[in-house]
Amino acid sequence: MVDLRTRSGRLRSVIDRCLGLAWRPTCLLCAGRGSAPRTDLCAACEAELPENLYSCRVCAQPLQPGTIDMTCGACLKRRPSFDTAICVYRYGYPVDHLVHSLKYGGALAPGRVLAGLLARRVADAGVQFPSLLIPVPLSASRFRRRGYNQAIELARHLRKHLGVAVCTDLVTRIRDTPEQAGLNRKQRRRNLRGAFAVSRRVPGAHVAIVDDVVTTGSTANELAKVLKRAGATRVDVWAVARAGRA
Repeated sequence: MVDLRTRSGRLRSVIDRCLGLAWRPTCLLCAGRGSAPRTDLCAACEAELPENLYSCRVCAQPLQPGTIDMTCGACLKRRPSFDTAICVYRYGYPVDHLVHSLKYGGALAPGRVLAGLLARRVADAGVQFPSLLIPVPLSASRFRRRGYNQAIELARHLRKHLGVAVCTDLVTRIRDTPEQAGLNRKQRRRNLRGAFAVSRRVPGAHVAIVDDVVTTGSTANELAKVLKRAGATRVDVWAVARAGRA
């Protein structure tokens, strides 16, 4: 007897083949043909994405090529409140173009592509999956201006790939802080103090914060603090890209 999971897998395979015949995906970077059904990125452009292969095992800060299983100096000096981070790419061209289009350009297709790449990295890493995905919240005013939250878009696609539930009401941004872009590390930490609140306790929970880019880690660190105060025992960070420290 064929179980439901096998039937579901065969059905998805048939649907993908049909979609590949009926709809030709277009690469978001070069406008060529996508590499697979429902993948708006060609193989050549995907190969150009700057993978974060050598990185801190705690915060995913990019390190010099050849370093393996290393902890960066910042984490050795002051370990962050989150436990570990997975950031697939270094924040540089053409990843920055895709992220900018998603974040500021009103384009949602990059979110689907970037989330798929992030999901693949998480699955390949063989890590323990969390029970909840927590997208980094926007302030109400910024959400109204933008019309959507790019972190929620990423989390929704991660849910489809990995089957992990998304929770958008556990953490809220209670203070409308200025944009983090352009601020140094100290200013970012000060800017985020008291910016987040948790709606309920989550004793013993393992959660993952979802974001597009980790720059200094200040946002993830502040969120991890409030989540652990609410009872979470493990907080991971899953992001598309990691900016290197100046």
